[in-house]
Amino acid sequence: MTLSSRTSAAPTRTSPPTRRQLRFLDRYGPAALVTGASSGIGREIAHRLAEGGFDLVLVARREAELRALADELTARHGIDARALPLDLARPDDLERLAAATSDTDIGLCIAAAGFGTSGPLIESPLTREREMVDLNCAAVLTLSWIYGRRLADRGRGGLILLSSIVAFQGTPHAAHYAATKAYVQTLAEGLHVELKARGVDVLAAAPGPVNSGFADAAGMRMGRALSPRDVAQRSLDALGRRPTAFPGLSSRFLKDSLAPLPRRARVRIMGTVMRGMTVHRR
Repeated sequence: MTLSSRTSAAPTRTSPPTRRQLRFLDRYGPAALVTGASSGIGREIAHRLAEGGFDLVLVARREAELRALADELTARHGIDARALPLDLARPDDLERLAAATSDTDIGLCIAAAGFGTSGPLIESPLTREREMVDLNCAAVLTLSWIYGRRLADRGRGGLILLSSIVAFQGTPHAAHYAATKAYVQTLAEGLHVELKARGVDVLAAAPGPVNSGFADAAGMRMGRALSPRDVAQRSLDALGRRPTAFPGLSSRFLKDSLAPLPRRARVRIMGTVMRGMTVHRR
């Protein structure tokens, strides 16, 4: 596996960043690390950051898509985008990522890599469920520890962890996925307080259903869903303003409608919602 960078021609920026983007760059730049960057929310966050003038370190398993994205962002926005094709569910690849970025002034870390499963837990292969823990939980912990320390040492920066609306109660038919996101949500909430005094902003982004490759991988069908672009921009906008963001109307509706209910009732409701998304598999 080669940790190489772009191979594009001389870059030409399409348009300069706005004043708002420059303020964001000043606070969280000059470079950002985005995991899960080859698709979905991670890819859209990479686009938004490149528009704002950030240099990027892009991480995902799909090498061809990742390198194409790095080349595109470099050519379009005149930034430096490096593609690191790595599998963050593997501890060795996490170590390689830390080494490959040791001399990069990363001011923003976006932990967007993750996947889900759906249906009854006992009908899912255990190896797949353990892999989900490795990526959704263990890798997020490692990234938070490595880059949280680096950001704290430099005295400023930001860390965004991808949570989910299912993180706030048990969710039948996605029980284990919801549990991994509960871990991420709780970790982000604690780090928000711990790192604030060190100049580091931490955000848990907890969207509802999103139109991305996630649903296909998890075996779900979604009706109304958020676009990855909306989730990306609203998550970036919330950084430094609150500990948790609920991007999109559907996310806020679910949060506000479920919050007053007893936890047992929330579990039943979310189970009904998830069952509807997976009924085609039965």
